[in-house]
This record gives sequence, C-alpha cells and structure tokens, in this order.
Amino acid sequence: MLSVILHIQNEDPVVGELDHLPEKSDTVIIIKNPRRRDGKELHYLEDGVNLVIWPLSRINFVEIMPGEDDEEIITHVRE
Repeated sequence: MLSVILHIQNEDPVVGELDHLPEKSDTVIIIKNPRRRDGKELHYLEDGVNLVIWPLSRINFVEIMPGEDDEEIITHVRE
C-alpha cells in the first residue's frame, strides 16, 4: 500500500492510500481513506466514505510518500 498526496485542480491536497500506481492506460485513480493533510475529513464527502475514484484528468500531480520499507537516503557523508 502506498501513501500519497493528490494535488487536485482547484482543490486542497488530499492524502490517502493506493494499492498500486496508475498505469499509462488508466483514466481514474482510486484512493482509500481520503482525508486532508491535517487528518480531517473532506467536507464534500459523506460520512463513512473510505474509497474515492477521481478522474486522472483532474489530477495535477501525485506525491508518493516514503514508506516504512524504504531505505534511508544519505544525502551528506562526512569523514
């Protein structure tokens, strides 16, 4: 499961989880547990909604957050 931040046209960013990255042929993106960056619910979704499908045409870009399994990247080494 990938944690992502969706940047949707004319909307605040949405945080959620993806099962897999969209393929080139996909036209939608399916997000689980959508929420605002501060963890609050999205005002335009009904209570209890935990799966949302957005058309990729509305998405500016997607940030993929580092997971627990990702290695730590060393950016500066000092001897």
